[in-house]
Amino acid sequence: MGVVPAALPAARGPLAPLDARGEAWVKRTLRRMTLQEKAAQLVVPGLNGVYTPTDSAAFERLRRLAREARVGGFHVFGGSEALPPVLLDPAYGTSGGRMTKAAPLAVAALLNRLQEAAALPLLVTADFEGGAGYIVEGATRLPRAMAIAASRDEGLAERAGRLAAGEGRALGVHVDLYPVVDVNDNPRNPVINVRSFGEDPASVSRMAVAYLRGIRAGGMLSTAKHFPGHGDTATDTHLELAVVDKTRSALEAVELRPFEAAIAAGVDAVMSSHIRLPALDPTEGRPATLSRPILTGLLRRELGFDGLVFTDSMSMRAISERFAPDQAAALAVAAGADVVLDPPDPDAAVRGIREAVENGAIGRAQIDRSVERLLRAKARLGLDRRRLVAVEAVPEAVGGRERAAVAEEIAARALTLVKDDAGLVPLRPSAASRVLVLSLIDYAGGWREGAPGRVFVPELKRRCPGLVALELSDRTGAGEMDLVRELARSSDLVIAATYVRVVSASGRMDLAPSQQALLDELAGDGERRLVVVAFGNPYVAAAVPRVPSLLLTYEFGDAPETAAVRALFGERPIAGRLPVSMPGLFALGQGLDRAASGARP
Repeated sequence: MGVVPAALPAARGPLAPLDARGEAWVKRTLRRMTLQEKAAQLVVPGLNGVYTPTDSAAFERLRRLAREARVGGFHVFGGSEALPPVLLDPAYGTSGGRMTKAAPLAVAALLNRLQEAAALPLLVTADFEGGAGYIVEGATRLPRAMAIAASRDEGLAERAGRLAAGEGRALGVHVDLYPVVDVNDNPRNPVINVRSFGEDPASVSRMAVAYLRGIRAGGMLSTAKHFPGHGDTATDTHLELAVVDKTRSALEAVELRPFEAAIAAGVDAVMSSHIRLPALDPTEGRPATLSRPILTGLLRRELGFDGLVFTDSMSMRAISERFAPDQAAALAVAAGADVVLDPPDPDAAVRGIREAVENGAIGRAQIDRSVERLLRAKARLGLDRRRLVAVEAVPEAVGGRERAAVAEEIAARALTLVKDDAGLVPLRPSAASRVLVLSLIDYAGGWREGAPGRVFVPELKRRCPGLVALELSDRTGAGEMDLVRELARSSDLVIAATYVRVVSASGRMDLAPSQQALLDELAGDGERRLVVVAFGNPYVAAAVPRVPSLLLTYEFGDAPETAAVRALFGERPIAGRLPVSMPGLFALGQGLDRAASGARP
């Protein structure tokens, strides 16, 4: 790998304090707004960042929200492809559709058209948790928080944030709803996991502050989420309401510490969580997003935060199945939220907020403060002067080899060898070695970021031309498993790659029992050489404790797959450290060092 640049040019410079011209625009604009317009400013609907013709129902809906409803902005998602409701094809899955990524030129062009339609500049948000490439095809796909934390390098975190922000601004996005500052101290958390910097509050705080510093240096607004902490739950709030039943002192010792650090470092926004915390608000059924004691009492008054407060997506079932869209929006704003994000019915959300002000449930001074915060954010971003982006400049500012080198460096520095009992790593197979490569996929459907192993297997084949590669999913039958066992028995080396996702609203985070049993059986044969590489969820290690050699990557995609192969063959050093613990197996900070010892083929 070549030298990685310390900093890449951003689409905009660092955010500056609001000047006198911006202050005047904020005051003048706020003074002219009607109550209806103020209520609409607090609502940010979602959109799909795909090619959207002007003559389409999708664009007409978005243009009406921008021009007539006068919403405050939009949140950029990827796309989705409708799939037939068949039951026998395992590739389809059960979600009713296949998720795809957004297209960079389509995003920039669509946002420009909506900005032109809006009377006031729109504030555009996105979840760039793995860089812009997490949502947008062709943009730089950065490893997420846990991988960065495994490197223990705050400089890498800052560079990742700056890179993500530069690409985001080039696309017309202004707010990165990141970093996740939740402390992942529950191994069975089905929604945070690798999105967190780990389980140590001090480390999470340091890495999160470095990342948000990079985001701001790249010209975007940063966000700490999910307040007051979503790490210690085994419930996915995309599916149902979660409860964190800790004492106030326990929350202060763990969950709140990264938020306090982020606030002290000047984070621009905080996102609420759809979880109940009885120690902070005993009201039955009331999540933090709708809790005034939490958003106003704790966040605003006790912690002194005066930036923007975003709700998490109001379309998540923890909210949408318990409250009507107008009621939920009004309750969130009454609790202290400034932005109602991705409501299932934006018009109803606006109506609910306006009516709550009219009937006195929300004070007029409060809604004015929220609108003023939003206008200030827009002016700090320079949107009062220039709200369009240069679509023709996107290919220069988004993606490319130079930026990909940063992602590759993070992926390589993250690799953590937590176990190597037989000293197999680095691998040294001979030309005559019989090598079996197994790709164990959690389930067949829903792979938005390409086929698992599409780089891992070819890279291994370059080093072991005669290898045999097989893919096993949760639908692999008993007969096929028996064939795998026979092949393994005749192999000199077995390399097993696990691909286990923690996907919102999937309810899944494990290998299938048959896959776990296979790995355990292969590990139980002391004469067989077995190395397991875990892509994605690192906690898969707890299900296969007898595996003799285990390398963790914390991520998916081309960069971690390439890095893993190079590390396995001694072409790159291994020096990562585990950001979480696995009781009975590995302690926090576990990791074996391996120096680079081989040459690339």
